[in-house]
Amino acid sequence: MISIAIANQKGGVGKTTTAINLATALAATGHRTLLIDLDPQGNASTGLGVQQKDRGFSSYDLLVGDCALDEAVIHTAVPGLDLIAATQDLSGAEIELIEVEQRTHRLVNALSHAPDERWDVCLVDCPPSLGLLTVNAMVAVQKVLVPLQCEFFALEGLSQLLQTIDRIRGRFNAGLSILGVALTMYDRRNRLTDQVADDVRACLGDLVFKTVIPRNVRLSEAPSHGVPALIYDMRCAGSEAYMALARELIERLPRKQEEAA
Repeated sequence: MISIAIANQKGGVGKTTTAINLATALAATGHRTLLIDLDPQGNASTGLGVQQKDRGFSSYDLLVGDCALDEAVIHTAVPGLDLIAATQDLSGAEIELIEVEQRTHRLVNALSHAPDERWDVCLVDCPPSLGLLTVNAMVAVQKVLVPLQCEFFALEGLSQLLQTIDRIRGRFNAGLSILGVALTMYDRRNRLTDQVADDVRACLGDLVFKTVIPRNVRLSEAPSHGVPALIYDMRCAGSEAYMALARELIERLPRKQEEAA
């Protein structure tokens, strides 16, 4: 199983939208996928139609050791996509974990009990911060995918995220690397969007995925219906973009992961 954190400490960049629809697209391409909602807002869980009252054990319980991995897994309505949901309890987890032994390794310890053959890919939807929850995610995964909004301040804060990844690689997770940067909220009617995209590609080179995620009404509407955009309207521009991103992501995975899927 390959594990990928979807992270950016800047809010409003399409992080959770990317987590939901990329997970759905991976499942649609035959990759058995686990999505872990590690954002206290729980929007990935809601966006997959899992209401608070139906969440039972959650990512919070997993982190504090109140349940086993299997107990927290929810089978979603999307074939091949499982979820570990977030609840409101997660908002206090960072404070609770301060005094806990191996507080940065709670998630990796929990995932170590996952059978390799159960899932092909695990995605972790991180909160919009570089706190203990995001650190737990980065310690637990092999790759980081960074959604980056096509706006004037797109690169603002990115250096801090890259420094955090370097520190975690140096102290806790030597195998951690950046899988890629996904440009989101692309608006071809706006000249600034093209300029930002060009600047990001000039700065980050091949790290940037060729696929860009457009601003799309159907992407925005889908969460209110509790379904991914790929189910809400599979032919909309947003859905097609996430399918293309999934295919591009798969090409970047280690070969043995592709063959196992």
